[in-house]
Amino acid sequence: MCWWLAYHPGLFSRDSVLYLSHTMAGPWVSDHSVVYDALLWLSVRVSGDLGLVTLLQTTAMAATLTYLATALRALGAPPRSTTAVAVLMPFLPPVGAFAVTLWKDVPFTLCVVAIAASCAGMAAARIVTPGRLAGLGALMTALGLFRANGFLIVAVTVVVLVLVVRVMKVRLALVGTAAAALPVLLTNLVFPLAGIAAPSKTYVYHTAFGDIAVLYRGHPELFDHRDRAVMAAVAPLSRWTSGGTCHTINPLIWRDDFSWQQADARAGELLDLWKRLLLERPGLVVDARLCRGAIAWKITQDEWAVGGETYHFSRRPTAESYVGPDKVPDFPERHLFSLRPISEPLHQAADAWLVSTAAPRYDWLLWRGALWSYVSYLAVGLAAWALRNRYVPAVAAVVAGQQLVILANISAQDFRYMAAPVHIGMLLLPLLVASVARMARLPRGRRETDAERESPVTRLS
Repeated sequence: MCWWLAYHPGLFSRDSVLYLSHTMAGPWVSDHSVVYDALLWLSVRVSGDLGLVTLLQTTAMAATLTYLATALRALGAPPRSTTAVAVLMPFLPPVGAFAVTLWKDVPFTLCVVAIAASCAGMAAARIVTPGRLAGLGALMTALGLFRANGFLIVAVTVVVLVLVVRVMKVRLALVGTAAAALPVLLTNLVFPLAGIAAPSKTYVYHTAFGDIAVLYRGHPELFDHRDRAVMAAVAPLSRWTSGGTCHTINPLIWRDDFSWQQADARAGELLDLWKRLLLERPGLVVDARLCRGAIAWKITQDEWAVGGETYHFSRRPTAESYVGPDKVPDFPERHLFSLRPISEPLHQAADAWLVSTAAPRYDWLLWRGALWSYVSYLAVGLAAWALRNRYVPAVAAVVAGQQLVILANISAQDFRYMAAPVHIGMLLLPLLVASVARMARLPRGRRETDAERESPVTRLS
């Protein structure tokens, strides 16, 4: 709540303005999240402002952290230290300030954390129940509704879960398949019938266009005169060169001399070019993807590379700072995207704290999800061994799903793309420490008794 009072109605970016522009000025488009767009629209219609959405997000963040902490305590994490971590986490900007940002990534992250919590509860009980399976299905479906790549994360998560659980494997696979398919069907079949336009081809394929730019900049000899003609119809070749930094696609597609209309019209030709490059030089395309996906696997940022630094938050006070005249369809409610703190002293304190934690020396610890992904894997691996519980790795299944999907296809080094592993990894720290301590106390080769298995909380506390 302190963050909400400090940054009312919330932090925002260019994407935030587009969310509301779709709904207020039209046309509705499914390139972001139709559900999240609808939440912003509903907030404006009901309350006349956007603060209702960020208040809801803050409340949901508190509930989700409590859910995960409680499930981990049941699994065997030390109660006091786990509770302490959960209480302290909202004071950190990657958690507290993130919760009051008008991004679809916030509810998406909450779904990821809630899936980890549900899996922790399953691991504590060492059984998959129909009720928990239904809950997982609902959370996985919401994952796909808040981000277009959610269905891929669901697919990886379900594969891991099927390998971990002993029973109901087929049902779990069916629930996961349905949860992954439903958002895709809505986007491609149902939404168009309701007058919601499909995403533009450039929005869907922009990372492939980024690969082309990276290869053109580094290996122009791979492109013949026909390739260059297609590219030049979309943007000057100098734009393809200057926009060919592997860490981000922003300098390519978000510049005035890059024509989205022409890119949509030539999307088929550009994709044919990308496929040819992939077949001829797969290593170069993979290298470009690994570079752009560094936020998923690399612990430190590339501070001195163009686009290599981690993006945290935009702190500009008004929408006009992000989108000037004629950049998006205008709408009367555009002025709502302006910073109006309810408490100025809280705003000054929170902003100073946010700026200080954004210093490069803290980036690897607070803002990079890769570190916390590895912490999560280590924590569940040691806990599974210490507790002799094969279900524990399920807690990190969704972390693996998110890391792999982001690694394969992402547009820039934004911390929000890997925010969930930060939240999950931090809350797994007490379980990690307790598991190490427990393994150190157990004689080598000793097996647990049934009574010990049934009371991990008592044993580890």
